[in-house]
Amino acid sequence: MPAPDRTLGLLGMAARAGAIVPGTERVREAARGGGLSLVILATDASGNSREKLLPLLVARGVSHVIRYDRSQLGAAVGRAQLSAVGVVDRALADRLQVLLRDSAG
Repeated sequence: MPAPDRTLGLLGMAARAGAIVPGTERVREAARGGGLSLVILATDASGNSREKLLPLLVARGVSHVIRYDRSQLGAAVGRAQLSAVGVVDRALADRLQVLLRDSAG
C-alpha cells in the first residue's frame, strides 16, 4: 500500500480516536487555543479558507501541509468534504509528518 494511503488511513484512525479537529472554522478555533500539532489543508481549499487559516498557523507556529483534496480528507475522517483537518495528538502528528514526508518523494 503506498504511503499516501497509509497517511489517510492513520488520519481515519485518529478521527475514530477523537484526536482530530475537522473543518476550517474548528481548526482556526483550536489554533487560537494552542491545541494543534499539525494541520492538513486540502489542495483545493478555497482562497478564503487559505486566507483565514495559513497566516494564523504561521503566526502560532503550527506545522501544516497542503495535501490531498477536500473529498479525500473528508472521506479519510468519515465526513463530507473538508478543507482542513487539525491533529491534536503530538505523537500522532509526528507519525503523520513522517508519512507525508516519505510520500512526497
